[in-house]
Amino acid sequence: MMSLTEIDIARLAERVETAQTYGHSIRKLTEDFPEMTVAQAYTVQTALRRSLEARGHRVTGWKAGLTSKPKMAQMGVDKPAIGFLTDRMAVAESGSISVGEMVHPRVECEIGFVLKDALGGAECTAADVHAATDYVIGAIEVIDSRFTGFKFDLESVICDNSSSARYVVGSRPQYLTDLDLRTVGALLEINGEIAAMGAGAEVLNDPAEAIAMVARVLAEMGETLPAGSLVLSGAITAAHAVKPGDHVRASFLDLGSVSVSFTE
Repeated sequence: MMSLTEIDIARLAERVETAQTYGHSIRKLTEDFPEMTVAQAYTVQTALRRSLEARGHRVTGWKAGLTSKPKMAQMGVDKPAIGFLTDRMAVAESGSISVGEMVHPRVECEIGFVLKDALGGAECTAADVHAATDYVIGAIEVIDSRFTGFKFDLESVICDNSSSARYVVGSRPQYLTDLDLRTVGALLEINGEIAAMGAGAEVLNDPAEAIAMVARVLAEMGETLPAGSLVLSGAITAAHAVKPGDHVRASFLDLGSVSVSFTE
């Protein structure tokens, strides 16, 4: 198995960070490193995170990616992935996002978990997630693959922080004790037209399972989810492309709605 050197890791992280910062596409990283493993890809993602933190970005939470069957089918992968969220990715509810800052912006409905206690460990379960969660909330995640043609493999997308770009959370938090997340319906509208709909069960049969998966992956990296973290559980539906002038609304059963607009 090919081993990535520290120089390789730093250069790959820099390549991804440059593409994210300036909104331009790059080729899949596995074209240069075809034997890259998932574990190696996470070392690149960690290097990216450390670089952004050194530049003043603050990690606010994490996300599960590629957790729904439609999303995995859409992207041609067979395993979920995780990525980190920062304060620079946060957008106010009903705010606006510049499309020009991104390469392939797409939107999806998600359920976010806000933790009251730290969560971690290689044996983390959905029950542990329930115990550690303060509340859940509806969200829109804006993803943006920096790879040419929106085509990538699992290793490359992990290096690209699982396509993380922006996120918007709603204003109707709910306690988990009041909900069955598997049956929480979500409706995605673009310019008043229904683009997609689904239910929480699309996310690993239970969004809490996705949060447990994030905790287990972090445990392999020697890390945990801190108390206060926002953790996005993954797309309930396939992602939909957006363009300047679009207005997007995600509506959730019991969790209200959240909206965002897109500009040049």
